[in-house]
Amino acid sequence: MAAEKLRDLSQPIDVSLLDATVAAFYGTGSKEERAAADHVLRDLQNNPDMWLQVVHILSSTQNLNTKFFALQVLEGVIKYRWNALPVEQRDGMKNYISEVIVKLSSDEASLRRERLYINKLNIILVQILKHEWPAKWRSFIPDLVAAAKTSETICENCMAILKLLSEEVFDFSRGEMTQQKIKELKQSLNSEFQLIHELCLYVLSASQRTELIRATLATLHAFLSWIPLGYIFESTLLETLLKFFPVPAYRNLTLQCLTEVAALNFGDFYNAQFVKMYTIFMVQLQSVLPPNTNIPEAYANGSNEEQSHIRVLESSQENISALLLGLEYLINISYVDDTEVFKVCLDYWNSLVLELFEAAHHNLDNPAVAANMMGLQMPLLSGMADGLGAQIMQRRQLYAGPMSKLRLLMISRMAKPEEVLIVEDENGNIVRETMKDNDVLVQYKIMRETLIYLSHLDHDDTEKQMLKKLSNQLNGEDWSWNNLNTLCWAIGSISGSMVEEQENRFLVMVIRDLLNLCEITKGKDNKAVIASNIMYVVGQYPRFLRAHWKFLKTVVNKLFEFMHETHPGVQDMACDTFLKIVQKCKRKFVVVQVGENEPFVSELLTTLPTTIADLHPHQIHTFYESVGQMIQAEPDPQKRDEYLQRLMELPNQRWNEIIGQARQSVDYLKDQDVIRAVLNILQTNTSAASSLGTYFLPQISLIFLDMLNVYRMYSELISTSIAQGGPFASKTSIVKLLRSVKRETLKLIETFLDKAEDQPHIGKQFVPPMMDPVLGDYARNVPDARESEVLSLFATIINKYKVAMIEDVPRIFEAAFQCTLEMITKNFEDYPEHRLKFFSLLRAIATHCFPALIRLSSEQLKLVMDSIIWAFRHTERNIAETGLNLLLEMLKNFQASEFANQFYRTYYLTIEQEIFAVLTDTFHKPGFKLHVLVLQHLFCLVCVDMLTEPLWDASTVPCPYPNNSAFVREYTIKLLSTSFPNMTSAEVTQFVSGLFESTNDLPTFKNHIRDFLIQSKEFSAQDNKDLYAEEAAAQIERERQRMRSIPGLIAPNEIQDEMVDS
Repeated sequence: MAAEKLRDLSQPIDVSLLDATVAAFYGTGSKEERAAADHVLRDLQNNPDMWLQVVHILSSTQNLNTKFFALQVLEGVIKYRWNALPVEQRDGMKNYISEVIVKLSSDEASLRRERLYINKLNIILVQILKHEWPAKWRSFIPDLVAAAKTSETICENCMAILKLLSEEVFDFSRGEMTQQKIKELKQSLNSEFQLIHELCLYVLSASQRTELIRATLATLHAFLSWIPLGYIFESTLLETLLKFFPVPAYRNLTLQCLTEVAALNFGDFYNAQFVKMYTIFMVQLQSVLPPNTNIPEAYANGSNEEQSHIRVLESSQENISALLLGLEYLINISYVDDTEVFKVCLDYWNSLVLELFEAAHHNLDNPAVAANMMGLQMPLLSGMADGLGAQIMQRRQLYAGPMSKLRLLMISRMAKPEEVLIVEDENGNIVRETMKDNDVLVQYKIMRETLIYLSHLDHDDTEKQMLKKLSNQLNGEDWSWNNLNTLCWAIGSISGSMVEEQENRFLVMVIRDLLNLCEITKGKDNKAVIASNIMYVVGQYPRFLRAHWKFLKTVVNKLFEFMHETHPGVQDMACDTFLKIVQKCKRKFVVVQVGENEPFVSELLTTLPTTIADLHPHQIHTFYESVGQMIQAEPDPQKRDEYLQRLMELPNQRWNEIIGQARQSVDYLKDQDVIRAVLNILQTNTSAASSLGTYFLPQISLIFLDMLNVYRMYSELISTSIAQGGPFASKTSIVKLLRSVKRETLKLIETFLDKAEDQPHIGKQFVPPMMDPVLGDYARNVPDARESEVLSLFATIINKYKVAMIEDVPRIFEAAFQCTLEMITKNFEDYPEHRLKFFSLLRAIATHCFPALIRLSSEQLKLVMDSIIWAFRHTERNIAETGLNLLLEMLKNFQASEFANQFYRTYYLTIEQEIFAVLTDTFHKPGFKLHVLVLQHLFCLVCVDMLTEPLWDASTVPCPYPNNSAFVREYTIKLLSTSFPNMTSAEVTQFVSGLFESTNDLPTFKNHIRDFLIQSKEFSAQDNKDLYAEEAAAQIERERQRMRSIPGLIAPNEIQDEMVDS
């Protein structure tokens, strides 16, 4: 009864009843009471007339939760329906909110008491401003400033409103407002800033209230990044800020403001003011924190604001001493044992060192280039190319001291790289790492980059500091796990930054010292730490190992030694490092080196059983992949086959035993240990195949047919178990094990065919025998026993052999299509692996065997199109993307075929409607780029009259359209008008016309759609970075290009080097 009374909005709402309902929702009553209250409140929220009750509710209730509920209703109206409301209703609401804010903030007690409520009202006011200001509320800023001058508490709240407004316009506007609206608001704020500026200075000079001054400083901080520079440097603002710095209550806020100023890019015009600001700041800093303080011990909340205008400070002697003092402070702060503080310092060091490096690097290459990094111009006088070298040397000397201290800091605090698997746990034990720490990896990346720039600035100092620390490890002065780790990580991280001759000299000493350290140090844990460091360092320097066979052989033998070391993590790291080294030096192992009787690979194959005796199966597989890499480098086919046969001797021996026993009694293959052995043999084969590619042919031919028989038999066993045991049988350990063998068989064939060079005879040899045992088996099996790898195997085969597979497509279609679709179209969750692989197979067919799709019956083609639409409706990103790429492929192929008219008449409108549905539903933002491409294709198609027949159905449309373009235009306007009733028909028509006008200009077309998404209000108040993903990717690529130009920045083992080993 009460609920019905509340829902009747024809008379003023009963506020006490609403209070009780809200209290029931937030209360601790029964679950049913809360659910009933929730139901009533949702109904009210969804009622379009509810907002008319907001003023009545706010003025009648004392309950904060009820007020928030009313404001939530109002916020929805402002966001989605504001422009559609009559003017008098909008003005009434605007004036009411303003009055309530002024009333509540006019005295200290209510401002503190109602803080939460006022904050929410401020947000509502700013939301209204985004619609009304400047066009319909020109006097807003003057009114606000006038109100602020009437009372200190009102002024404090006005500051909060201004800060919110600045953040909404400058920080959070992208993806929230259309480009035009953002531009308009920015211009209005800029042009009216004079009044705000005067108000801020007036408050800072006249007020004594701590809260007001803090609010003003916080507002200034929000403004400083965008206001015209004159307001900062040509007024008393900086002096005022510097006065507040020594006062503890304002110190952090003032520091944030000064940092914001320091980060501005203001050219040379205001240099004098900047120097003055910095010098006064340093004087004050010394009184707050004397230079001789041990900062790590007295660690307080301090970060440094001398962010980027360092060049300006090098201009005179007294400035230089202030500058060096600042750097000294920052180095001491960097030793504070707090990750967040260190990150701030690290970002600063990275930017400073990069600037010093860029200036030297660019100007030495081209004396006429001014280093314009981070707003730091280097003044160049014409004809001073000679003087320039001297200038650069002068700067280097100026920074030599701080940079040397910085190298020591970086070496002693180096973060752990990804390749190192051995870590110290919280109990001080050395263990294998179980989880990667992404924060540490990001920190390593920045530190590595900084250290490489430091190394380029002075290679000799870098080398000297590293060798000195290493000798202190050897003589025991400095020995600790952490010291050795950070040092070796630092040594590994600068690989590639020295010239080859210096690197060789440096590494000979490093590796020799580390090997000595390993010999002289006792204790299992100590040895594990040293072993991990030796492995990390040698893995980072392939160029050195290629040039020094003796070292390479010693290192590899040392790795073999570590493969017998059972300490957790050591064997894994040994196998990983072995693979990494072999990939970069493989040729060295197949030629007879000076002083050797045979190639190293032959020697290795002889001792292989003992080398791998202590390794676990997954480590043995890595080992086989490494040796496969060596064999692949052997140019002589006869030797290569002989090495392959010796490599596979152990697994082949066991395989022949198993097959021999199975021929006598098939039951032998059902034993769990035998199944495990079969799995292990197949995995070993897959590892070798991944390295050897085509050269693996003799080995796979040996086992192929027997392997298919085992596959068929295990498949029948699985089907029988599932048929007898029901769905739970698929979860039993024996069925899981049997399925692993099937999957590994498919993986082995796929790996081999994928890596093998494109030789048709290989396809002819391997594909026909698989048709029944693999494809037929897939169709015959119950859904739970179908392996998704069958789909990816055939996708690989079609991608590899392309048109040659066209005759087999109907067979593949028949066996895999219908039955897989039935599995994946029941919902969006089941069989996730089958989904992605199914669409990848379909894409392979559409790309390489399109004629086979044309031959399908119309029912089958409808199935294909329905499945594509099903794919891009997925919220799972990979599947949706595969579906969209597949759709684009189909559209382009059909456009070029003789069935274009027929195809588009059937599917054009469906595709357009479905794409608009996913484009505007907010769940599919990552697909934005592809949605845009599909729409562009569809609109281009009708704009240039590529279709010769009408898209509409002549029997149902009484008056024909002049052309397809007119029909699609009208259809799109109708579609969007019904989908977005909150948009006027003029707005929709304007959007559709814009699309047709920009079909040939992708960036404009894309921006047009972005603006529409924001206008339609489907996307506001959400994370919209996916709409700008393409621009972000282009930025990443530019950064990658820059890194390529600096030796060492891309680690040598990441470079696909052509000189793999000359």
